[in-house]
Amino acid sequence: MSAGDGGGGGGTGGSPDGVRGADGARGAGGTYIPVFLYHAVMDDPPGWIAEFTVTPRQFAAHLDVITGSGRTPLTIGALAGHLAGRAPLPPRPVLLTFDDGFADLPGPTAATLAGRGLPATAYLTTGAIAPGGRSLLPPAPMMTLAQAAGLADHGMEVGSHTVTHAQLDTLSTRDLTVELRSSRAVLEDTLGRPVRHLAYPHGYNSAKVRRLAARAGYETATAVRHALSSDRDERYRIARLIVRRTHTVADVQAWLSGRGVRTAPYRDAPRTVAWRWYRRGRALLRGPEFAG
Repeated sequence: MSAGDGGGGGGTGGSPDGVRGADGARGAGGTYIPVFLYHAVMDDPPGWIAEFTVTPRQFAAHLDVITGSGRTPLTIGALAGHLAGRAPLPPRPVLLTFDDGFADLPGPTAATLAGRGLPATAYLTTGAIAPGGRSLLPPAPMMTLAQAAGLADHGMEVGSHTVTHAQLDTLSTRDLTVELRSSRAVLEDTLGRPVRHLAYPHGYNSAKVRRLAARAGYETATAVRHALSSDRDERYRIARLIVRRTHTVADVQAWLSGRGVRTAPYRDAPRTVAWRWYRRGRALLRGPEFAG
């Protein structure tokens, strides 16, 4: 599966479910919201993350299209206020998110976003960036935990991407609780402010994972799904569009126009449920595995 919670990598196509047109108008499923998921922005990434990496030139082209779309850029925190019923949505929202905490994030990537006045949300895997930390991520150039505080200076909101980047829906209750609470505590100690938002590694989640995420104090959690979010999306399973190196400017334009992908919320496909049970069985034999 290309995206961990059942999303595909599709390109452009017809209108998604519940969207009346390309202007973000309310249809049966409400107002659609593109939430972009990026990982690394670099020219020469390690092979294991290359598929989910864009070059600086590609990234700049994507941002040019996004800023030219007339959409209102938000953080996940701002979207959370709407999904919780506390605040209305601004016209035609769009969100940018970044997972893991690769080395480019606090430097050129954050500067590129700030130069265009674009806020974003960064989900950090604490075991991969903290001194002496341990994670399941393969070797890659990563930022440091000390750099997390500087992200706010560039208009970036910081969320948790767990400690080790494990497949959360295969873990025991004890191990899952540690992943959720320890990563949040480390980030809050570093930042000196609450951390309220979570991204599930590779999007893997379940009803139990979502319930424990809420219990751990998170206000939202993002999945993958490779789908548009909406003003009626699930607060603990916000859909995102996973950006791959093969995606073009035309793909970005299509997503901004509400074309080519589904619109959440919707039920998991049978193959997603079957894949989850297969991974759980494998985890019983092998132990926790990298979500990737």
